[in-house]
Amino acid sequence: QMQPVESGGGQVQAGGSLRLSCAASELSASRYAVGWFRQAPGKEREFVAAISAGGTSTKVGDSVKGRFSISRDNANNTVFLQMNNLKPEDTAIYYCASRPSMMIHNWPSEYTHWGQGTQVTVSS
Repeated sequence: QMQPVESGGGQVQAGGSLRLSCAASELSASRYAVGWFRQAPGKEREFVAAISAGGTSTKVGDSVKGRFSISRDNANNTVFLQMNNLKPEDTAIYYCASRPSMMIHNWPSEYTHWGQGTQVTVSS
């Protein structure tokens, strides 16, 4: 399918970890860049992390730097977002997005395919 599908969200206490997965058939072609974004109630969609089509380049947002990392397994059509040392302010719906590109993209408008999102809730 062309639409990414996210999984792995849930509720965790502050300081805990979660790993989100993004699955999409087009990822195995190694021609699609992938990004993770999040949106909390009443706030704009925020860039979290992105990875190039081949997986050699990554970028994470300033608010999650040092805590989150992104990786991909093209053979299994999956991109991962590892989230460590979670904080209550990380609570949001997390979205996976993809687009045919060999570069990294960190703006929502640059992506062509979006998942439905997965809820992450961090309690204090």
